[in-house]
Amino acid sequence: MDATLAGEKRLLKLNELEEWRERAYDNAVLYKARTKRHHDKGLVPKVFQPGQLVLLFNSRLRLFPGKLKSRWSGPFLIKEVFFHGAIEIYKPGDEANTFEVNGQ
Repeated sequence: MDATLAGEKRLLKLNELEEWRERAYDNAVLYKARTKRHHDKGLVPKVFQPGQLVLLFNSRLRLFPGKLKSRWSGPFLIKEVFFHGAIEIYKPGDEANTFEVNGQ
């Protein structure tokens, strides 16, 4: 009789542990959604238009970048804006050399 009682207690503990795991998972999902909402609150969507002047950020990793060296290049003119967020830009006065960049 003692063995069956111990077995039942163990099953109850396992069920309780599973409930704790589910609650922890639900809380993690809620926390993630809350922090995403808080982060996205400060983001402003960018709207690009053809003919607008923009700067291009150079994000390439360099081993010894100059501490005070600017990572921005430009200005560039926007030639075309694509529906998926990419933009086609060129240097003013050199419209033949265009290239596409991510517009995010």
